[in-house]
Amino acid sequence: MVGTGYWGKNLLRNFHALGALAAFCEVREEARNEYARLYPEASVYADIGELLSSDSIDAAVIATPAETHGALVLQALAAGKHVFVEKPLCLNLEEAEQLRRAAKARGLVLMVGHLLLYHGAFQALKRLVQEGNLGRLRYVYSNRLSLGKIRREENALWSFAPHDVSMILQLTGALPKSVVATGGHYLTPGIADTTLSHLAFPGGVQAHIFVSWLHPFKDQRLVAVGSDGMAVFNDTLPGKDKLALYRHGLGWDGDIPLINRAQAEPVDYDDREPLRSECQAFLDAVAQGSRPPSDAEEGIRVLRVLNACQRSIDIGARVSLDEV
Repeated sequence: MVGTGYWGKNLLRNFHALGALAAFCEVREEARNEYARLYPEASVYADIGELLSSDSIDAAVIATPAETHGALVLQALAAGKHVFVEKPLCLNLEEAEQLRRAAKARGLVLMVGHLLLYHGAFQALKRLVQEGNLGRLRYVYSNRLSLGKIRREENALWSFAPHDVSMILQLTGALPKSVVATGGHYLTPGIADTTLSHLAFPGGVQAHIFVSWLHPFKDQRLVAVGSDGMAVFNDTLPGKDKLALYRHGLGWDGDIPLINRAQAEPVDYDDREPLRSECQAFLDAVAQGSRPPSDAEEGIRVLRVLNACQRSIDIGARVSLDEV
């Protein structure tokens, strides 16, 4: 385990609960001492090279700032370790391809932390779409809004949107043909605090992603609209209330559209902690030599969309995925 900061501490807790935490590396002395007290059975390192040189460690979990991912993942793969890296895989496609090739050449698992792919409510939503419960998928939108956590090293697109991109790609089963995105920076020059990205997919499916850390309340909601129904995954709701199906009907009286409104139907799903499921998926992939749902290929697809959105923000124009 490399990095025990904002998100790393949650990974520490889950891998410990699964009986898989052998060691961790943390450069900050105060944090290193705190987690050594909480997890006394784990070996403690201040240097990643020393951790990776241990023959007793089979896999590494990287939970450090995004700009460090590429170099650290490559270092871990070179040491013969399977790798789980927090999203995004890295920050540019050339480096991502290098990581994918390195993992493949060594027969190692490389998994990206696209957490919401392992959320029971999203998995149930994906089944609704795949089994035709919504009819023909027409439109998907996702909001990921809150007040904070404000960053200065990356913008809101790179901090928040990887989750939404990964879910939308899973629902559509395709990469978008093109994207157009806008962003506004108000706190730190050049760092967008809010972005809106529109994705145009083959076959006419459309999607948009709105992310911001300057929003008065938390809204984490994904909506899928089909020809025969709509579904809402609202991750801010409690318990098992996060997924609902709406079988709204649309008819015609001549050329006048008529809407037949339906009540929300709760949809059952596995409500175990998504992060626990994600960590278990990594352990299973390592043990079985299988591909996890968020493997390097998936990480690269998400990265292509993020790069296209960032380019669109930078140049103020629509960007084809063929350009990135």
